[in-house]
Amino acid sequence: MDRARAIFPMQDRRVVITGMGVATPLGNELETFWSNLLEGRSGIGLITNFDTTDYSTKIGGEIRNFDPKPVFNNPKEHKRTDRFTHFAMAAAKGAMADAGFDLEKTDRDRFGVLVSSGIGGLKTLEDQHTALVVKGPDRVSAFTIPMLISNMASGLISMEWGLRGPNMCIVTACATSNNAIGEAWRIIKFGDADVFLAGGSEAAIIPIGLGGFGAMKALSTRNEEPQRASRPFDRDRDGFVIGEGGGVVVVEELEHAKARGAKIYCELAGYGLSGDAYHMTAPPPDGEGAARAMKMSLQHARIAPEQVDYLNAHATSTGLGDICETRAIKTVFGDYAKNGLTISSTKSMTGHLLGGAGAIELAACVLAMRDGKIPPTINLDNPDPECDLDYTAHVAKEKRVRVAVNNSFGFGGHNATLVITEFKD
Repeated sequence: MDRARAIFPMQDRRVVITGMGVATPLGNELETFWSNLLEGRSGIGLITNFDTTDYSTKIGGEIRNFDPKPVFNNPKEHKRTDRFTHFAMAAAKGAMADAGFDLEKTDRDRFGVLVSSGIGGLKTLEDQHTALVVKGPDRVSAFTIPMLISNMASGLISMEWGLRGPNMCIVTACATSNNAIGEAWRIIKFGDADVFLAGGSEAAIIPIGLGGFGAMKALSTRNEEPQRASRPFDRDRDGFVIGEGGGVVVVEELEHAKARGAKIYCELAGYGLSGDAYHMTAPPPDGEGAARAMKMSLQHARIAPEQVDYLNAHATSTGLGDICETRAIKTVFGDYAKNGLTISSTKSMTGHLLGGAGAIELAACVLAMRDGKIPPTINLDNPDPECDLDYTAHVAKEKRVRVAVNNSFGFGGHNATLVITEFKD
């Protein structure tokens, strides 16, 4: 180990979180989002963006009354970009404001962007294909390709502030945000950048998105009770509720943050990832892949399982997924899973933001650490007998959080876990 450190001293660079921004069904301001989580409010309702008469699912976590114009310096830019990019830019602006950068004193060659999307511009694809079929190729927008490609959020965010550091997009379905944040952590530790805007966004509450997930029988059809539809770990759960929005965090090397007098929320201490190599959409029954991602993240953080105070579960409210994650948690944490670890699924309130989920859930972990309060899992009325851990049912819990774990798992067998710890100089 000592020889390895001598060869690669940059691996000891510490990484902290210094800013956060969100766009969610529970609010687009960080503190509004947080207060609604703590109060156990649901952001789920009947879908209003299009007619759902012919759909088996009619509910989702929409961001309503969202005006994309103010999120761009160029007032015309919102017309040339997809809704997922609008959410990404809004979250990035929130994170930049929260972090308090003086860009005139910042080396922008070492300021990167890694903001991703699990699907990208699905609405653009749907709209422009309709234009092609109905009106012909001459009526397809010249902006079609730039609008729909998933990397455009990262590209436009870098252009907004002239950030010329490492810039890319990772697409791993619902693990996207965690992978983006984790790879930003890795690049900073390796020494190739000092700061990143990292996270993800999604805008898939459109006809093809609802129809596609509905055809898989993945969505809840509890249309008469939208706010009670997302119910992770409950025996009566019947699928996930699709949400939209995203989150961006400022990931920064510690000495760089201290030199500019930054507010430091916490240390980003560990990152783990794995592949299930099992099935396109289902996890292995024992949750083995998820367990490996959690173990790796704790090893990187040099944290023992029994040191973890809070785990924000991926837990989407699907029959198989919630059970498999519970099994994975038991594999990693052993007896401590039942006798000390506090878990919750904030998707019970936001719905599942797909590629944007990990970032807003990491924000929830950070704020839980800041305030010593763990957000609840609402709608957990009748726990599934196979889901028998402490999921913080119904109401928030006061608890000091020194170490938190954030899980995100995606179609294709992608698993990504982040670990944050209290900052100690």
